Amino acid sequence: MALLTSCARCGSQIPADAAFCFRCGFSLSGEGPVAPQATLPGEETAAADPVARGTFEKLTRALTLHYRVIRELGRGGMATVYLAEDIKHGREVAIKVLHPDLAASIGAERFEREIRLAAKLQHPHILGLYDSGSADGLLYYVMPFVKGEALRDRIAREGQLPVDDAIRIILEVANALDYAHKQGIVHRDIKPENILLADDHALVADFGIARAATEAGQNKLTQTGMAVGTPVYMAPEQAGGEAVGPTADIYSLGCVLYEMLAGEPPFTAKNAMALMARHAMEQVPSIRIVRSAVPEEVEEAIFLAMGKVPADRPQTAAQFAEIIGVPMGATAAMRTHGYLTPRRLTTSRYPTIARSRPWWRRPITLAVAAGALVAAASGLALLFKPRITPAGTAESRRIAVLYFEDHSRDSSLGPLASGLTEGLIQSLSSAASLSVVTRSGIEPFRGTTIAADSIARALRAGYLVRGDVEPEGDNVRVTVRLDDASGVNLERKSFLRPAGDLLAMRDNLTAVVSDLLRQQLGKELQLRTQRAGTANGAAWLLLQRGEQARRLGEERAKSGDVPGLAAAFGNADSLFAQAEQADPLWVDPVVARASVAYRRSRLVGRDPTLIRPWTTVGLAHADRALARDARDADALEVRGNIRYWSYLMQLEADAAQAKLLLDAARSDLESATTINPRQAGAFASLSHLYNQVNEPTDVVIAAQRALEADEF
Repeated sequence: MALLTSCARCGSQIPADAAFCFRCGFSLSGEGPVAPQATLPGEETAAADPVARGTFEKLTRALTLHYRVIRELGRGGMATVYLAEDIKHGREVAIKVLHPDLAASIGAERFEREIRLAAKLQHPHILGLYDSGSADGLLYYVMPFVKGEALRDRIAREGQLPVDDAIRIILEVANALDYAHKQGIVHRDIKPENILLADDHALVADFGIARAATEAGQNKLTQTGMAVGTPVYMAPEQAGGEAVGPTADIYSLGCVLYEMLAGEPPFTAKNAMALMARHAMEQVPSIRIVRSAVPEEVEEAIFLAMGKVPADRPQTAAQFAEIIGVPMGATAAMRTHGYLTPRRLTTSRYPTIARSRPWWRRPITLAVAAGALVAAASGLALLFKPRITPAGTAESRRIAVLYFEDHSRDSSLGPLASGLTEGLIQSLSSAASLSVVTRSGIEPFRGTTIAADSIARALRAGYLVRGDVEPEGDNVRVTVRLDDASGVNLERKSFLRPAGDLLAMRDNLTAVVSDLLRQQLGKELQLRTQRAGTANGAAWLLLQRGEQARRLGEERAKSGDVPGLAAAFGNADSLFAQAEQADPLWVDPVVARASVAYRRSRLVGRDPTLIRPWTTVGLAHADRALARDARDADALEVRGNIRYWSYLMQLEADAAQAKLLLDAARSDLESATTINPRQAGAFASLSHLYNQVNEPTDVVIAAQRALEADEF
């Protein structure tokens, strides 16, 4: 076994004969990048090093009229940083002084030119520049002193960062890089040391220095064994001394994101040359194998960002952000166990596909790697491919029912509009001659202004059904439109029903739309009678209102509004309880209450004492639902999910009891899929469960079945 030692800076284990630390780049020979070391007030770090002491004294003399140099903060491969006081403005600043050999190579003129370009960058996530110059042979620049820490320090302290924190940081850095790239400036040395964290936000430092060094001919391997940049995060073309563009920064960004999530860089090696060879030749390891909680969108972003060829990567930092699923400028407050749902479509070469599932059919987590391969093999990438839908093809019978609009002045008809939409989707889905896009596929387009033809193309739909509801005295007018795939309106009909006659309104809508589709398709549509459900219109409307409150809770969860999500979910549960009281025989409100409790158990973190109360409540509701209807697939799915989540969170300490809990979860989920072979959420959860019990063949089969049932 190879002898190991610990990095003096970050503490990670590395081979004793390594030249530098693979995690932080710290040189073990004293020649490479040196980690910034914290210095206690009054401690003279320069005293032990005559060269450093000489630089400190020279800098102090040269800048005595403007700055009072206090102490050394740390040093890296290209510069040493000092804490100083700006005498005129009475503020603390950081002065970065280039090492003498690098300063001599760059020259004062080139240095000033590059610093002037960097100084023009004014962005909330870029560390600004106050001043720069040449003094007594020293090249220096002055920056704000950030009272925070470098990302490197946080990684060294925590190892793996929370998923939402990592995404927020990387999106802020991407935002800064996108701005800089538009100004024609490439950073060339993106790494955790150059990302500062202040007030919980990221600041990118050191624009311009790497470019100046590159132009000075320092792009070859130096005596330190490193190119300009840091090999742990360096794109293959940069390591080879080729000209670099924005995609080199994006490559480094992918490396940093991987390290924040995995706790270690994607590649390590004994020396710089071996490390660069791995970057150039080896496939990026799967982050989701290391950490299954990482969403698929994030893993895909890392794979694409770290493409070996620059042309294969996202060409802009904004594209990189969109692949993750959050368009540039959108909020980055996302929860670890949530789903990253794009806020809009993009026409870039990396289209963002919405992945949110119906709220009570979400699996424990996204499909495992095998499931992702199945999805790729099934052609999900074709979703946004422009196409013409010839008559008589399967896609000419593919129907997308968009959420109806509420045209009331006070938005009071919103729950009715949603209920009519979802009821229509359910009814049309029973026709064997039709292919109907699921609620999961329609949900991302709720409330958007995206053109109808773009929606049809994204969903591969031959027809779109759209509509609206508006009050007319004591009645409600329901208007429905049928459009073709190009967005051209083919037919429009409307009808009036008394405001209190909700279920008749729903059934009438189904009959009208069926008639419109018969006229276009020229064939009879055989629709199965809807599940008995309820004959109580008040109970049905209360369920729709509960759904509306639940959706509000999900929005609050995405924004990190904990009190808001608790209030919204509490309101949803109350409305579902009222629906249950209005019709004590109806199982759907009870299933909905179980699902709300399950969702809340997922949002309280990983503390078992916080999770257990919600799983207990959820299981009680699920049991009550199954007592009313033992073959309700939704009730079986939610009970299976709660049991499986309880197993994963180790709520059952006894090993034998934990095994029984896992077996019960499996039985529930398998029963749900037997009763309803299109129970997509149960299949997706089973895919994850089968991976836990090491049944790889079943993992793939369950993932395939989930995809077939609901590709979205």
